[in-house]
Amino acid sequence: MPQVPQRLDASAVRAWCGFALRALGRAREEIDAINVYPVADGDTGTNLYLTVESATAAVEAVFAGHAALAGGKEAPGGPEASDGREALDGHEAVTGQAVSPSRAPEGPALADAVHAMAHGALIGARGNSGTILAQLLRGMAQVLAADSDATHTDGQGLRLALRRAADSARQAVVHPVEGTVLTVASAAADAASGAEGDCGAVARAAYEGARAALAATPGQLAVLERAGVVDAGGRGLVAVLGALVETFTGEAPAAAAVPVLAGHARVGADSGATGLHARVDAAVTEPLGELGEVGECADGTPAPEEGGPAFEVIYLLEAEDAAVARLRDRLDALGDSLVVVGGDGLWNVHVHVDDAGAAVEAGVEAGRPYRIRITHFGLDDAHTTGAGSRPVRERVERAVVAVVPGEGLAGLYAEAGATTVLARPGEPPASGELVEAVRRAHAREVVLLPNDAELRHTAAAAAEQARTEGVRVALIPTRSAVQGIAALAVHEPGRRFDEDVVAMTSAAGATRYAEVEVAERQSWTMAGICQAGDILGLIEGDVAVIGSDVTATAEAVLNRMLAAGGEMVTLVLGDEAPDTIAAHLESRVRESYLAVDTVVYRGGRQGALLLIGVE
Repeated sequence: MPQVPQRLDASAVRAWCGFALRALGRAREEIDAINVYPVADGDTGTNLYLTVESATAAVEAVFAGHAALAGGKEAPGGPEASDGREALDGHEAVTGQAVSPSRAPEGPALADAVHAMAHGALIGARGNSGTILAQLLRGMAQVLAADSDATHTDGQGLRLALRRAADSARQAVVHPVEGTVLTVASAAADAASGAEGDCGAVARAAYEGARAALAATPGQLAVLERAGVVDAGGRGLVAVLGALVETFTGEAPAAAAVPVLAGHARVGADSGATGLHARVDAAVTEPLGELGEVGECADGTPAPEEGGPAFEVIYLLEAEDAAVARLRDRLDALGDSLVVVGGDGLWNVHVHVDDAGAAVEAGVEAGRPYRIRITHFGLDDAHTTGAGSRPVRERVERAVVAVVPGEGLAGLYAEAGATTVLARPGEPPASGELVEAVRRAHAREVVLLPNDAELRHTAAAAAEQARTEGVRVALIPTRSAVQGIAALAVHEPGRRFDEDVVAMTSAAGATRYAEVEVAERQSWTMAGICQAGDILGLIEGDVAVIGSDVTATAEAVLNRMLAAGGEMVTLVLGDEAPDTIAAHLESRVRESYLAVDTVVYRGGRQGALLLIGVE
């Protein structure tokens, strides 16, 4: 058996994230299928998975940064590791030595790892369930990162962390309700508080307490009892705690059967039900662990029996504590399912409302909201007409899914029929977000455009996952949004799939790309040494021009690109680009390159001042 940690350290946190991601990946579909509270929108398992994926990526970034500073080799593992244990065994793989229980391997500090885990979950939290899980992880981090690594690294520290997690999550929900993930978290903390021994013993006690509480949730919440299921968010938490057990013992907890409610007529059992209810019926008769475990959606707020708010609004918010307190009161009056988590100036806000604009405006008054997501439940959604009433939407034949760097390009791509994933500066999407976009496109065939060289492997992982779900996916390795524009321009859904992919690939490959941006620090480049604040012109990813003026640098870059020929110039302006730059460059092209056309788009907050494409 591989070495397992006896105390909490950064490697244990890393391994826990890997195991939790794998467990939720297995459980996702079944948790989604029985999601009936507070809104039967079938996304609780997916939301939990995406939240943990974001947390895992943040922890991996800490390890990668530490390895880079140390000049050493990055340990294997990570969010896409096939076995979560690989993350734990990374030290052994690098040094050739087994990890001693009495000596933590050299690596990041525990405080750095748990802070990264909590922050990653906060910024990547999805839905009620993910938002509450993010607060649970934040509560644990507050204890584990306190004082020093040596203070809270044993069983006692884990007990305190689980207690703080449960209490802080309950405080984050404006109207807590029993029979939800909050109940399961509290039961886990209660069970852990009575456990003696090391981290493995405490983790196992928490898991068993959570599992018992999960089985009791139908007796606490009428909507669960009617459906004959347990709470999905609570089920997700049981999976996460099972991963904690595996981290400290090396063995996943044995599967346990989910009890069918005594005297309960199972949903769909006698009616040949299909869809959501049929899958609920299957879930309550299967053992935990084989289905991905039974669960229920994880809000902590009551849902209306009939009718309800039409929109789900989620955003990150930079604001002071006092402003957030006022925001809670205002959003509570606007809707339901209100959860506000975070602290230290950064918050994740989730609410269901009828007036989405008012919910966003409340955030603007409180501070700076961003990464705003507004989802319309729809006239036939279960939230407004009762569970299981949504019609099945027929799959389209073909769709394009594209990653775009700004709101302006997102609108342009959407007008052309693409399903978009917004990649804000410094916040690249995870593979789970791309898979979610493929599902949202609801097509039999999908063309995936990553539009960033750094996202190629992420996109490949997403494509592979989508293929396992029966979707035919072709990945075109576009390295810039301007290459994606060229590919989308020749896309013809009526063509044979292979022919369409070849035409789009050829168009993207024939488009040279460049960008103009501001240097963040002094560094060596292909064009010489640049200083912080210099204007850089990058062609095909390499710095080709260093200047002090944005327009002059852009012109120099464009001249170099057109020296090799071209028929079409595409300019995508960022919000911080000079107002006159587009007119100047268009004029320059007309004067010097008579056969070349120019098209200009507004990209919004896209990171680069200017994107240039030459076809």
